[in-house]
Amino acid sequence: MSGAQEQQLERLTFFSDAVFAIAITLLVIEIHVPHPEGHGDAAWLQALADLLPHFFGFVLSFIVVGAMWAAHHRVFGLLRHFDPAIVWRNLALLMAVAFMPFSSSLMSTHTTERVPEMFYSLNLLIAGLLQYRLFSSALRAPYLRGDVSADEVAAMRRRSLALPIMSILSFILATWIPGPSNLPLILMPVAVVWLARGGRRKKAAPST
Repeated sequence: MSGAQEQQLERLTFFSDAVFAIAITLLVIEIHVPHPEGHGDAAWLQALADLLPHFFGFVLSFIVVGAMWAAHHRVFGLLRHFDPAIVWRNLALLMAVAFMPFSSSLMSTHTTERVPEMFYSLNLLIAGLLQYRLFSSALRAPYLRGDVSADEVAAMRRRSLALPIMSILSFILATWIPGPSNLPLILMPVAVVWLARGGRRKKAAPST
């Protein structure tokens, strides 16, 4: 890998890290300091209780964005150089990530409304599909490091399906039960582990 190629890959990675970091920071900015009408502990406790949906939305979106960043960091760590075409695919993913503070705030403000919940799930679905498309383009020869195995590549591609799958489930649930419709997103880490292990179990089965 030449010095110029290494520099370009580092610039793309650093820029992506910055966008993820800004998006995560903006999530908490959407939680505004309460101004209770009354005085005393009871008024403040009630004001904080009213913010619980926003706290939940922050934690949920933080986990989702953090998981996306971790996957992005892991995939780009497997590359020795890249096809310039993935720059725009990477930008498309970052656009969906940068939009998440808005959709997260909308969802947190209207936790029992169908449209805000569906809108949030749609944002995550688009981000998940864009991430899967980006990873599918990047994780192939001749861009991979020489020590990266085919099993590792296959596992990464399967793992990137977790967010689209869980977003679709969340979107469908939001049409009937908007409040608990985020449950699939909470279970996304479980889906990631299950998808990552799926291929290894299938390969191990014939030998037993």
